[in-house]
Amino acid sequence: MAAASSSDSDSGRAESNEANSKWLDAHYDPMANIHTFSSCLALADLHGDGEYKLVVGDLGPGGQQPRLKVLKGPTVLTESPLPALPASAATFLMDQHEPRTPALALASGPCVYVYKNLRPYFKFSLPQLPPNPLEQDLWNQAKEDRIDPLTLKEMLEDIREKAEVPLSVQSLRFLQLELSEMEAFVNQHKSKAIKRQTVITTMTTLKKNLADEDAVSCLVLGTENKELLVLDPEAFTILAKMSLPSVPVFLEVSGQFDVEFRLTAACRNGSIYILRRDSKHPKYCIELSAQPVGLVRVHKILVVGSTQESLHGFTHKGKKLWTVQMPAAILTMNLLEQRSRGLQAVMAALANGEVRIYRDKALLNVICAPDAVTSLCFGRYGREDNTLIMTTRGGGLIIKILKRTAVFVEGTGEAGPPLAQTTKLNVPRKTRLYVDQTLREREAGTAMHRTFQTDLYLLRLRAARAYVQALESSLSPMSTTAREPLKLHAVAGVQGLGPTFKLTLHLQNTSAARPVLGLQVCFLYSEALYALPRAFFKVPLLVPGLSYPLETFVESLSSKGISDMIKVLVLREGHSAPLLSAHINMPVSEGLAAA
Repeated sequence: MAAASSSDSDSGRAESNEANSKWLDAHYDPMANIHTFSSCLALADLHGDGEYKLVVGDLGPGGQQPRLKVLKGPTVLTESPLPALPASAATFLMDQHEPRTPALALASGPCVYVYKNLRPYFKFSLPQLPPNPLEQDLWNQAKEDRIDPLTLKEMLEDIREKAEVPLSVQSLRFLQLELSEMEAFVNQHKSKAIKRQTVITTMTTLKKNLADEDAVSCLVLGTENKELLVLDPEAFTILAKMSLPSVPVFLEVSGQFDVEFRLTAACRNGSIYILRRDSKHPKYCIELSAQPVGLVRVHKILVVGSTQESLHGFTHKGKKLWTVQMPAAILTMNLLEQRSRGLQAVMAALANGEVRIYRDKALLNVICAPDAVTSLCFGRYGREDNTLIMTTRGGGLIIKILKRTAVFVEGTGEAGPPLAQTTKLNVPRKTRLYVDQTLREREAGTAMHRTFQTDLYLLRLRAARAYVQALESSLSPMSTTAREPLKLHAVAGVQGLGPTFKLTLHLQNTSAARPVLGLQVCFLYSEALYALPRAFFKVPLLVPGLSYPLETFVESLSSKGISDMIKVLVLREGHSAPLLSAHINMPVSEGLAAA
């Protein structure tokens, strides 16, 4: 009974997870024997019948030959061998002829194999590169038997270490041979011409002259010799050639070739280069702190995954916008585009078996796979518009279908930064007055700065003169002499409503250890308004650090409600100049005003 209840609870939990999930599990085959990368997956209507097929460039692990596989649903429709490991697969329209069936391009080694209706149509080979002249001279000497194979090997190794131009495949194979096999290899290949051939590292498509979904597209190739090539879709000639500082591994394109386009290439040196239509060299450069593992363009934002387990967002000019830290290493990335809702997001497959979906830096959804996912592809498959295809590290195939009622909401995946951080500020438009003022500041910037500096110096001079004058006339309530360091406080020392007021002064010796003796306090006032019984008195010994209250009474004589200021002077015996002074604003006598 306990076992039965446990199984019932597990099945109920699985049903609830299925109900809450945004995905339908269409197919899972852990023994599909498909080993590939995201760049070697493509979805297309290859026969024009509305049934979209899955094209896979299989790497053929375990010593098996690489193969081109076409899947219809969960089954393999056709399978054909490939001469070398596939680098990328893409589907594109070559012309406007009816029926509008796309062609399949598969980059493998130095060639691009083009298929139409799953039949070989065209083979494009990269142009050969000029060989190293020193290498060519060595093989010519070997052809004439002027050097032995051992000397040839030593000199080829020296060229490989020092020369900028790499060796040909023939020389590299020769350097790998044993000493007993060298002579036979030289006799077999010494009469052949030296050929240096590069290989394709990445490939994508670029619209020719229209932005429509069914418009003609060009192929864009990234090669091992640090170049980008744009091919004509009909004649397969090179339309444009661009140079890069490093070998490209990921490509993203936008725009049209005949109008304006932008190429973004992530390279092996850990940098991302952005090229425009008329530039033969990169216009912008983004330097990453780690190697890139994926590059996806979401609207106008470039999302880059790095080996530091993080996603970075950049503008098309290279400005960094945000960074999101992942819980595990990123294995592959791809774009999720739900056209019915206008959603574009990035999918990132992690080493812990998760597939995370982000829109900008907001997590939308998390998919847990039974094994680490090594390739991702989202699009129309069969007759379903939103299908997610994943292959795992063990060769499994997972097909999930997005529910038609599924809506991705930001913040449903996990807690993140507040939404206020993603809200753009409503920056007001530049007015005509702002533009005119900006032009004026540009034209007269030097004169404006000189005027400001002149006024600043004059202000500092006036402040210094006023300070010196206050010190010389002892108008400050603090003494600046080292002999009598005093401080007088009488701001809130007036008490009473009138006509008699009590005046309290606080005198403090600010010296560190020396007492002050022989001080006198004098009051200056209008005798017609006030009368002071103690207008002049001596101050006792002032101990350092203590505040001494000095009290006196002030009688108001005016019955008209008039008040005046009383000056307080602190003097030293035998000196006429005061040590410090203070001004006390007397209040109006309330007693006389009421009478």
